[in-house]
Amino acid sequence: MLRWMQSITAKVLGIGLLALLMLVPLSQSDGLVRERQEMRATAAARVADGWGGPQSLGGLVLAVPTRTEVRDSDGKSLGMRDGTEIVLADELNTVADLSVEKRHVGMYEVPVYTGEVTIRGRLLPEDLRRFAAGSTSNWQMGKAELRLLIEDTRGLQGITAFTVDGHSQRLASSTARLGTYTVLSVPMPIDPDRDTPVDFALTLRIAGTESFSVLPLARTNTVRLRSAWADPSFTGFILPGKHSVSAEGFDAEWKVLDLNRSYGQHWEVTSNDMSERLASSAFGVTLYQPGSVYQQNDRAGKYGLLFIALTFVAFFLFEVLKGLRLHPVQYLLVGAAMASFYVLLLALSEQIGFGLAYVAASAAVVLIVGGYATAVLRARGAGMTLGGVLALVYAILYGLIGAEQYALLIGSVVLVAVVALLMYLTRRIDWYAYGVPLNPTPDTP
Repeated sequence: MLRWMQSITAKVLGIGLLALLMLVPLSQSDGLVRERQEMRATAAARVADGWGGPQSLGGLVLAVPTRTEVRDSDGKSLGMRDGTEIVLADELNTVADLSVEKRHVGMYEVPVYTGEVTIRGRLLPEDLRRFAAGSTSNWQMGKAELRLLIEDTRGLQGITAFTVDGHSQRLASSTARLGTYTVLSVPMPIDPDRDTPVDFALTLRIAGTESFSVLPLARTNTVRLRSAWADPSFTGFILPGKHSVSAEGFDAEWKVLDLNRSYGQHWEVTSNDMSERLASSAFGVTLYQPGSVYQQNDRAGKYGLLFIALTFVAFFLFEVLKGLRLHPVQYLLVGAAMASFYVLLLALSEQIGFGLAYVAASAAVVLIVGGYATAVLRARGAGMTLGGVLALVYAILYGLIGAEQYALLIGSVVLVAVVALLMYLTRRIDWYAYGVPLNPTPDTP
């Protein structure tokens, strides 16, 4: 039994179990990354509280009060019910120029923006007459109002200009809401006999955090977003038809038709599903931070078990090829040193950036493991070789972290190459004949 426990099979199984045991500290490191990400999200929320959160704009739309007579099943009148019908513009043209800066909360960095947004549009009187004629309610055109929809009014820094049919107007706060959107409104009485379109133009200054989006509240929507931010992430239910992205920033254009969205040109405010439909139709841009500290740490942690296992294999090969012996505790200490790399990397990267943190953390682990290997194997050359192998492993890991789109390809090629190398180095070993010998006992004379 003792001889079997010191055999090559037991050794391999023991090393495998030790490698799996390393999942415990690795999972703790992964949980630490998640915790720090949540703290970063909390910091972003604190910035949004005082600056304005992710911003979304919709409008302008026309809201027309209605009155409907309610009757029971016998046709007896039960009184009048007041409501509101929303009529969308025939066309909307929105242009937003966003100026981005970074705010800091402690060690955390959050991108925020201010921007000048211009909205121009047109309402068709024939739409109003057609929708009113098809409704069972009495439309009170004289009490209609134009409404601007805005996600977070904390970010509204000012309205530079607002005209309707060339005349200056002033938006005011309203108690009305459309879904999650706050409403700013201005009275807009409509003459039922009007034949000319209602033209409006609005310029406002807005602030927000991390993202900006627009609702397609017209029959034809043209949107153009521009900024000096070099890493935009275009989001929402539709992507820009034209866009250019460079180190100087981005310029994106959308053209969205009423046929592309899941709601029509008019609806009643009491419609229960409109809130969800409005939110799902938003589109715009998120100020993406590529390869952020926590994304890079998370990506590094995904390869943790693989690289610890490869290091264990390298130590095991020295045992086999050089006839040396290592105790499981020594493997455990090496694994602990490599697992501590991820905690050290996270702590340093929050302070000095990921690149420098990676160099410092990997150098520390390479020196520790290389020096330990020199001592336990009693061979300077073996220690230097293992240290060099470990340095190569960390260099490969850094390449995988940086190559977002090609990480899987590079990782799979490296894995196949490592397996092929192991097969080549061990091709002449007779595994049945190999075993860790017991301490020899002297012969009895």
